[in-house]
Amino acid sequence: MSKILVFGASGQLGSCLKKVAAERNISRMVFPEESSANILDLDSLKSLFEEVRPSHVINCAAYTAVDRAEDDVETARKVNKDGAANLASFCDAYGSVLVHISTDFVFKGDIPKLLSEDDLAEPVSVYGLTKLEGEQDIERLIKSFFIIRTSWLYSEFGNNFVKTMQRLGRERDVLNVIVDQVGTPTYAIDLAAAVLDIIESGSEAYGIYHFSNEGAVSWYDFAEAIFEISNIDVKLNPIPTSEYVTRAQRPPFSVMSKAKIKNVFGIKISHWKKSLEACIERLAETT
Repeated sequence: MSKILVFGASGQLGSCLKKVAAERNISRMVFPEESSANILDLDSLKSLFEEVRPSHVINCAAYTAVDRAEDDVETARKVNKDGAANLASFCDAYGSVLVHISTDFVFKGDIPKLLSEDDLAEPVSVYGLTKLEGEQDIERLIKSFFIIRTSWLYSEFGNNFVKTMQRLGRERDVLNVIVDQVGTPTYAIDLAAAVLDIIESGSEAYGIYHFSNEGAVSWYDFAEAIFEISNIDVKLNPIPTSEYVTRAQRPPFSVMSKAKIKNVFGIKISHWKKSLEACIERLAETT
């Protein structure tokens, strides 16, 4: 049976792919250790592709430290651009379909409108720029690819906004959270399910797609929902971006249209709050 090879298997989305694959009894997925699946090590990649001969490759590996990337441009570019290009080249050579995870940070986000796959990508951070460069290399090097842009990823795995808010909400009496950046939270379990739906469809409708949960919300409103569902009592203050200065600039409005992925693959997408409730319920079961 043809194999699905996952890079970044130990990260948040990789862990969610493992969970969804187990629930669906998909046994053909290969989750190698990072030591043997370094997307910058051409010899390791050659050995892995020779051994697995994958029909599909899912790239969850990325440099995602948005603020650190501003001062570590070389590393961010190596991982997000060169690593993506390496995988595209190997997928092309071995006849594999590449499923690559990208980000809403490829957009400037200065206009409050739903962002489509055809809208101008104009990143305002090194992270967003290097992710866009990775997309462009994939498009240049291979025809059989799905690039899936997502946003505000969280889950019961890894470090993310939901788990950070729960921890801070229990430790502090007052929290300040940004109110003038608007986007859509994405439960990584839902994204993992969508990725596997696309692969299992056998579709050749290659290209760029957007996936997040439905709806739009500010970081402040997202935090308020986390505390409400988690039954955490903390005073929450809404603050503007200008009062919380970060090294990297963020797109102020990055709500993406999911019309294309829904129309092409028939994928049903949950509202962000419904998925947040499911995640927090699962988090409560593990504590």
